[in-house]
Amino acid sequence: MARWQELLVAWALLILTLPFRLLTAGLLLAHLGRPLMFRQARVGQGGRAILVPKFRTMSEARGADGQLLPDAQRQTPVSGIVRRLRLDELPQLDRIIAGDMALVGPRPLLESTLRGFGALGVIRNSVRPGLTGWAQVSGNTRLNDDEKLALDLWYVAHRSPGLDLRILCDTLGVALRGEHRHEERLRRAQAWLRDQQTAVPPEMEMAGAMS
Repeated sequence: MARWQELLVAWALLILTLPFRLLTAGLLLAHLGRPLMFRQARVGQGGRAILVPKFRTMSEARGADGQLLPDAQRQTPVSGIVRRLRLDELPQLDRIIAGDMALVGPRPLLESTLRGFGALGVIRNSVRPGLTGWAQVSGNTRLNDDEKLALDLWYVAHRSPGLDLRILCDTLGVALRGEHRHEERLRRAQAWLRDQQTAVPPEMEMAGAMS
């Protein structure tokens, strides 16, 4: 997707989703209080550090040992719905307009997670991180890190305006119907990645992806 097209869509979404952002902010303020948002340090395109904003959907409730309770116990029914519908991600539209993120691309990861992928992680981050991505509409939380990596790398190699549009449409479907694993997409991505690793050394593959 061309940058001007992305900006046009991002601005349109920013305007169209403003009522949902205000509603989400009001509901979370009533159920969880302040702060409404938090920012996570993540790795952007080319290894550049970025801050990714999200609505806060968990309390700071701790157990008798002083440790944070499990995620499920720190959510309210309302914040759980906010997460399921991905309304907590809406503040990231601002980062798309700023140029730190894209509408579609691999989700921004922690530096420690990305480092564990080695050269493949560099290839993965040769494009801007996205608000949503191929892995997110192919299973997301039902996938492990290696499965997500294969899907992300397949996207980087095959990205196109048509694929981006498909992912955006699928994202709406996931928000409405919930997540499920797309086994065929995963098998295709894993088979493609095996072929690439067999045929091309990681250093050459990385150079090709970043060109």
